[in-house]
Amino acid sequence: MSEQVSFGYEDVTPEEKAQRVGAVFSSVAKKYDVMNDAMSVGMHRLWKDKFVRRVKPQPGEQILDMAGGTGDIAFRMAARGATITVSDINQDMLDVGIDRAMDKGLDSLVWSCQNAEELSFPSRFFDAYTIAFGIRNVTHIDQALAEAYRVLKHGGRFFCLEFSTTEWPGFKEVYDFYSHQLVPRIGQAIAGDADSYRYLIESIRRFPPMSEFEGMIRAAGFTRTRVEPILGGLVAIHSGWKV
Repeated sequence: MSEQVSFGYEDVTPEEKAQRVGAVFSSVAKKYDVMNDAMSVGMHRLWKDKFVRRVKPQPGEQILDMAGGTGDIAFRMAARGATITVSDINQDMLDVGIDRAMDKGLDSLVWSCQNAEELSFPSRFFDAYTIAFGIRNVTHIDQALAEAYRVLKHGGRFFCLEFSTTEWPGFKEVYDFYSHQLVPRIGQAIAGDADSYRYLIESIRRFPPMSEFEGMIRAAGFTRTRVEPILGGLVAIHSGWKV
């Protein structure tokens, strides 16, 4: 029997997931940032600011921002003087990021279309690896984590910002209703695409719980792992070190 992986609430082949995830992000690329504001009532900006404060980019550092698409994390880190390589498997998302960088007058970023599971970068090259709201869309998360470990220098740090499941009583039920019932409608109204946003919500539900994902990070070789829940775990910052 062929391998099955999750695409939202469906189980599909790895090849089908890769194709369908690609179609989702090509569809939403141009409205991605507007939708992030609408879905999170602007809170995603605060989460990303906090995330970058945890990364602590330094002048002269080489940082890989994987699944960096439209540039939100990269722009914040570049402002602190680090050299940022923005990578994404979806060229449509990168194109949006490149256009945004040009509008901002940022020409220091490196843009590279990459599969997180098979990076073309040399081993022990980057000081830090970041991925925000992207790892749950990877077909084989363990392979992406292994690649993150490979391309980091000894002493390098891994940071991941990702949705999880809130553990706050009451809030969980409210969020479940909002995400399943209202987010697809917002997606239809703003991006003309309810199905893609239905998948994005379902992908959150299929993502491993915080403790399980932390175990996956440790299994990839990282030490001093940490999980920092936000809003009871609705969002979490995961981190680890390559030593």
